[in-house]
This record gives sequence, C-alpha cells and structure tokens, in this order.
Amino acid sequence: MEITTTTSPTDASGEIRLTGRFDAHETNDFRSALEAMLVDDVHTISVSLSNVRFIDSTALAELVRGMKRCREHGGDLILLDPSDPVRVILELTRLDVAFTVS
Repeated sequence: MEITTTTSPTDASGEIRLTGRFDAHETNDFRSALEAMLVDDVHTISVSLSNVRFIDSTALAELVRGMKRCREHGGDLILLDPSDPVRVILELTRLDVAFTVS
C-alpha cells in the first residue's frame, strides 16, 4: 500500500491518500501517518479511499481508532470517496453511519 499525506496548517486539516490493499500489514504505517499529523496540530483528517481495492477488519478497527484520536483533539476523521469494495464493507459493518463519508 502507498500512503501520501498533505496538510493545511491554516485550517488544521490534512489528507491521507491510500492506494492498494489496506490490511493488517499496513495499519502501523497508517497509524504513524495519522499520529504525525496530530502532533503537527492537524485535527481534522480526511482519508481518501478511492484507490483502495481491499480493506480488512484490522484496517477498519484502525480507522475507528483514528476517528477517536481525531475527536480527542477536537477534530474528526472523514472518509473520502471509498471505492466500491470498501463502500460495501463500510455498509455491511454499518461504519458508514459512524463516519462522515463523502
């Protein structure tokens, strides 16, 4: 999986773009990227899932953990444009209700 990050210090927001498989082998890299943004005072983080072709339960749990961390800092974790396979998993697990998905 490839992870790309961008931040906007003016509004304390950032984006993490994921490409490929998001599974148990990739969660540590995702967590590191998210935590680095929180350390830099980025509180609202959008996660682009348009290029993720597979997501497993460990990755879903990591997204939930990330959402909680962002909310602890007064922000939120927003899921952007999930691919069809990811959208189906979000709907089946009802996580599409817990997250802001756009």
